[in-house]
Amino acid sequence: MRSTQQRRARRREAAVAWALLTPSLIGVGVFLVIPLLVVLALSLMDWDLISDPRWVGPAHYAALLSSPRLWNSLAVTARFVLLAIPASIALGLLLALGLNRGLPGTRLLRVVYVLPWVGAPLALGVVWRWLLDPSQGAVNVLLGRRVEWMSDPDLALPALAFVSVWSSVGYISLFFLAGLQQIPVAVREAALLDGAGPVRMLWSVTLPLLRPTTFFVTVTSVISSFQVFDLVYGLTGSASGYPSGTTDVIAARIYQEAFVALRLGPASAMAVILFVVLVLATLAQQRWFSSRITYDMS
Repeated sequence: MRSTQQRRARRREAAVAWALLTPSLIGVGVFLVIPLLVVLALSLMDWDLISDPRWVGPAHYAALLSSPRLWNSLAVTARFVLLAIPASIALGLLLALGLNRGLPGTRLLRVVYVLPWVGAPLALGVVWRWLLDPSQGAVNVLLGRRVEWMSDPDLALPALAFVSVWSSVGYISLFFLAGLQQIPVAVREAALLDGAGPVRMLWSVTLPLLRPTTFFVTVTSVISSFQVFDLVYGLTGSASGYPSGTTDVIAARIYQEAFVALRLGPASAMAVILFVVLVLATLAQQRWFSSRITYDMS
């Protein structure tokens, strides 16, 4: 009798669990799984949104892998990631260390730091395009000289990375702040009793215990940086890689192929390639962090 009641209770719990999960599963299926399958199917077809789709198999992948444009877009995106991510993480950690001291005005500063991340990337790009205007931009007025920030091929990508760092550093600092506040006080006190100074404390105690947070921040930042588009469009006013292809990130190349050239097949194939690149990058980061994450220093 008791076993029957237990089985009924388990079935009721399972039914409640599935009922609670169903809305999320529907959302994942409709907005993630189905679009992914559609993109995979389109990558094997030739379609311009007007004529009937035509099956071409893996021809788009073969053409893209031998295309200099694709490799240039991936290289530009990789350079952007290398410029933006380390600076964002380092500055976010420094901000978090400052906020963690609990000085007056800390709560207000948290809000101020996160405001750029809350803003729409396209709007932020448009604002910064005005600020970096070579003739009347506020940045050049403060510098007292004319600098072609977004017209010089040597400066366009670093300027884009700077704006990306400015917009994301507050968001990153909040995660690091949460990680800092989870470090046990006993661990800090033990390190101080052992004679650890500020540098030693940071290097041997704080950073090792922040590795789970660093892993999360790094993975999510790399994924979002590889998909950057709105900010580029707002800053340059186009998705054609202005100037001279130096801002031709992979998301902008996909946009050009899909909605300017109306070549849905190659655009979908590039999206699939980008997905594979992100999966490989995430696995590489997971492999590197897996043997280095520390949860307990006792």
